[in-house]
Amino acid sequence: MENEKIRIIIADDHPIFREGIIGIVEKNPGYKIIGSCGDGQEALDKIHQMKPDIAILDIDMPRMNGLEIAKKIYEEKNECEIIILTIYKDEEYFNEAMNFGVKGYLVKDSIAIELTDCIENVIKGKHYISPVISDYLITRHDKEKSLEKELPGLKTLTFAEKNVLRLLSENKTSKQIADELFISEKTVQNHRNNISQKLNLKGPHKLLEFALKNKSLL
Repeated sequence: MENEKIRIIIADDHPIFREGIIGIVEKNPGYKIIGSCGDGQEALDKIHQMKPDIAILDIDMPRMNGLEIAKKIYEEKNECEIIILTIYKDEEYFNEAMNFGVKGYLVKDSIAIELTDCIENVIKGKHYISPVISDYLITRHDKEKSLEKELPGLKTLTFAEKNVLRLLSENKTSKQIADELFISEKTVQNHRNNISQKLNLKGPHKLLEFALKNKSLL
């Protein structure tokens, strides 16, 4: 992407704040804003239509929030990188964002100082987390390493199997998972059987118990 401008979409339902973000981004001649809006569904539509390199999304928006958009982008294997803006410092929201492949996670209080660094890191494929909540990432990595050591089969799960496991962690039935992923219940059951085998989880409810217990890491 050298010598090419980084193409960015910005979505925040507060017009004054959105204009502030635009002002920060426009100061860098290497960035190009190709769209902005205040509605989550519109933001997703723009991502599909305009194919930006980065989408900067508020966590709270009408019709679809930033995390719901990140989830869609993740499931579609869309190459657009996501930066989430939030007023919340809850670890649960943070873990959900990481589960959906979000690379940038900024607390709004510090956006004026951190946004440019965040964009530069994200475009290089790195994570950027506001320092005020950076401990969450360290804690998450430690938990992931511990879980992988306990269950090395986690590394062998396919993308489809990881999706099924994540939806199981939301306590969804096989039918609900099938409907969400546009596959048959039989395919979901096959994935469940394969996951159980890879993780050496035996018993009718062991996989569900595992998924619910480790929801923040799946």
